[in-house]
Amino acid sequence: MLTETISGNTVLTPTRIMQTGFAFWSSKVLLSAVNFKLFTLLAHGSKTAEEIRTALDLQQRGLPDFLDALVALNFLYRHGNGSEAKYCNTLESDTYLDKNKATYVGGILEMANNRLFPVWSHLEEALQTGRPQNEGKNGAKPIFETMYSDEKRLEEFIAAMGGIQIGNFIEFARQFNFSGHYTHCDVGGAGANLSIQIALHNPAIQSISWDLPKVEAIAARNIQLNKLGDRVVARSGDFFTDEFPRADVITMGNILHDWDLEQKKLLIQKAYNALPAGGALVVIENVIDDERRENAFGLLMSLNMLVETYGGFDYTAADFTSWAKETGFTQVDIMHLTGPASALIAYK
Repeated sequence: MLTETISGNTVLTPTRIMQTGFAFWSSKVLLSAVNFKLFTLLAHGSKTAEEIRTALDLQQRGLPDFLDALVALNFLYRHGNGSEAKYCNTLESDTYLDKNKATYVGGILEMANNRLFPVWSHLEEALQTGRPQNEGKNGAKPIFETMYSDEKRLEEFIAAMGGIQIGNFIEFARQFNFSGHYTHCDVGGAGANLSIQIALHNPAIQSISWDLPKVEAIAARNIQLNKLGDRVVARSGDFFTDEFPRADVITMGNILHDWDLEQKKLLIQKAYNALPAGGALVVIENVIDDERRENAFGLLMSLNMLVETYGGFDYTAADFTSWAKETGFTQVDIMHLTGPASALIAYK
């Protein structure tokens, strides 16, 4: 809060400044709990601090503070006090942070803890140099080349992207009017999560999840797990060197923001070329509001592109509309999805 009312007088306080300045404390507590798989452990039933300590091989010192901090942050419930107190998941953490549930979103939090937390500590250097602060720092291989060369890290990345977007993919699959459209291609489809949701909610659609060859097996596995092999296929290609598969609707989920302006325009042009008249290009991103005042997450995501990539950035609906119309698209609509995310829909 900016002000407090004391005895009828409004007093300016530094509360919000301090809360934001120390937000990394609460963030690291949550990320550590996810990395320990604490919520997955408690999904099987409530446990005392000692039972948790034994199961996770932790030390006694600091453990009560760690667990009670999660209670105060509303990620855990505690029943009772003292050594006999038992901890259990909240409904929210049980739904989204149990690794054994299909609704698990912790993949992106694992990546935040293991990669982004240390990378973001160099934000000042990124702002001073304009260069990424991750594996690509000091002339090393770019992030995606590094990621795709390590099977374990690639699996983590694919799971993270699927987790952070699943709510948006479901909303888009429900909201978008697919009538008159029969084929779909998700460019940069990763684990085929968007293709799967579109097929589940739109029985007439045939979908292609299209990504680099190393991702194809991961997508194919997810498609089979959802028993959609008759309507969803995984195919491979490079969206910078190959032409896009032709489809009535082409989607890109968190793809455009990875690249610089010239590359963004190239991908939009390729989508235009692969669409029929009346077809649609859909980009799903944390679209920044046109006045650049409200969508803080979208702006922070753009800073994440600064520390992660050589040219990536997030953008407004007005930015995308200008690029799409320059390419030849005639109309652009915006569809709000969940939280800070939206779908920008360009019609040919």
